[in-house]
Amino acid sequence: MDEELERIKRRRLAEMQRKMLLQQMKDAAPKPEPPKEPTHEEILNHYFKGRAWEVYNAAKTQHPQVFPQIESALVDAIKRGKIQEAIDGAMLSQFFRQIGIPVRLNTKIRVSDHGELKTLEQVMKEKE
Repeated sequence: MDEELERIKRRRLAEMQRKMLLQQMKDAAPKPEPPKEPTHEEILNHYFKGRAWEVYNAAKTQHPQVFPQIESALVDAIKRGKIQEAIDGAMLSQFFRQIGIPVRLNTKIRVSDHGELKTLEQVMKEKE
């Protein structure tokens, strides 16, 4: 009887040690990182082409009070699949105009004068 009781105790002890070891291995094993959600900038970078970032940044600096809502709406439309094609600067500028946000860009007109690019101001000064 005592031998049988000792055998049962050893078996239970071995089973408990095995369970503890498995639990320690589970705790020590590196947990897979959940897939990270791409940022708004990463999503937009995938769709913006050409001068779109220039228009986007100009709108962001000129209208900072409403821009977070516009940005999230734009990203939401991309996520839902409503926007599937690349967005260039002209398309983005037109979008901002349609929703009532005028975006002014820094524009320079240059003239080719004997193979040299000059601004209109420089050309006018030379003619005087």
